[in-house]
Amino acid sequence: MDDWLNQARDAVAEASGVPVEQLELDDDAVATLLELARVAAHESGERTNAPLLCYLVGRAQDGASLDNLAAAVRRSTS
Repeated sequence: MDDWLNQARDAVAEASGVPVEQLELDDDAVATLLELARVAAHESGERTNAPLLCYLVGRAQDGASLDNLAAAVRRSTS
C-alpha cells in the first residue's frame, strides 16, 4: 500500500479501535477489491457504485471471506 493509504488505514484503526493488523491489505485482497470496483462501475454504468460496493463488502466480511463475497457479486452480475 502507499503512504496515503497506510495513513488512512491507521486513522481508521485508531478511530474504530480495530487492530491495524486486521486492516492490512495483501496483494490478493487489493486485486479482488479493485476487480469488484471495476465490475461495479462497468456493469452498473455508475462509477459511484465502485466505492459503495467495496464498502458493502467490507461491512459483510464478519460473515464471509472476501473471496466468497466477491464470488457472490460476480454471480449476481452475470
